[in-house]
Amino acid sequence: MTDKDTTGTRLWRGARLATLDPAREGLGVVEDAALQVENGRISFAGPEANLPPLEGPVMTTDCGNRWITPAPIDCHTHLVFGGNRAREFEMRLDGATYEDIARSGGGIVSSVRATNALSVDDLVAQALPRLDTLLAEGVGTVEIKSGYGLNIDAELRMLRAARALADQRPVRIVTSYLAAHAVPAEYAGRGDDYINDVVLPGLRAAHAEGLVDAVDAFCEGIAFQPDQVARVFDLAAELGLPIKLHAEQLSNLGGAAMAAGRGALSADHLEYLDANGAEAMARAGSVAVLLPGAFYALRETRKPPVDLLRKAGTRMAVATDCNPGTSPLTSLLLSMNMAATFFGLTVEECLAGTTREAARALGLLEETGTLEPGKAADFAIWDIESPAELVYRIGFNPLHSRVFAGELLNKQSGLA
Repeated sequence: MTDKDTTGTRLWRGARLATLDPAREGLGVVEDAALQVENGRISFAGPEANLPPLEGPVMTTDCGNRWITPAPIDCHTHLVFGGNRAREFEMRLDGATYEDIARSGGGIVSSVRATNALSVDDLVAQALPRLDTLLAEGVGTVEIKSGYGLNIDAELRMLRAARALADQRPVRIVTSYLAAHAVPAEYAGRGDDYINDVVLPGLRAAHAEGLVDAVDAFCEGIAFQPDQVARVFDLAAELGLPIKLHAEQLSNLGGAAMAAGRGALSADHLEYLDANGAEAMARAGSVAVLLPGAFYALRETRKPPVDLLRKAGTRMAVATDCNPGTSPLTSLLLSMNMAATFFGLTVEECLAGTTREAARALGLLEETGTLEPGKAADFAIWDIESPAELVYRIGFNPLHSRVFAGELLNKQSGLA
């Protein structure tokens, strides 16, 4: 066997595991542990003393008492886009608000112009450095949304680019159709027409091409109202696609409760979520995806109601929200630190939020997110003394190595 082999048996021993297995307490820690992989899937994760007898050729790696966690998952990104919005960053420093920028033709609409000018190959080329930065922190799964095309052809190009990234790098890419992201200038004041002319037929076309894993929308005063989003979700249900929603970021339109009532995988942002919304999400099993990068970049003061979410029993995930304007962030490690520092999440909540609960938010918990037998062998090996270091450090990457589908990879580029 070679390091690139994903067939046969491979063993990592002398490790400390944070399994995130819900059957174990807390982080699911196992000391003096071993992790066995067969044909790219975990076959054993537990005390080395309990390891069953090994048969046949086995490639063994001594971890030197390093920690192994599930590969981190970035469950909310806008990774594929053209250009940047550094000028708008300067405008915010001068006092402009998110709404001011959006209503003056900036914001999402400015990224639309830059994105629409690019081919699929160009979009891939611009996205790869951002993806590589995430992979260098051990990330194994990345969700990527469309939403900077705002016409059918451009939305499809974004989704094709997202799919192509999985051919360029060893990573699991999950796509979300987000044409209901903003109303383009040519449809100003005619959001319903935009839904009819672009969002719905575009979704049918993207689904027919196999480009969509989930359907998303932006439910907000500067974007779409709940009744408009509901029409998009009706079509998603017809096509058998799961849903998620940008909700309660700038105001409370009740979007999270509406999405939860339809069985949404997640509702994201949630700064203005109320108790009814949190309870509706808990009942539905919808994950609250917290995005501290946007909170930081926009210099917001309204925090997501973490105590309400805890009280309701709503599960929480953490993601980068990587995008060109309101969260130009490509570090899931920094996202965890921000979630702890700004929002008061615990170390356990941060680590679960970027592994197990992030997988749940993507509908992938049966496949990844914990170190359990039967799941994909996606994990990260860290040079740390305790898992708390992954949340505590700022601007430091302690990744030792990355494993995706049983293949050992280096940390610099995510390539073998």
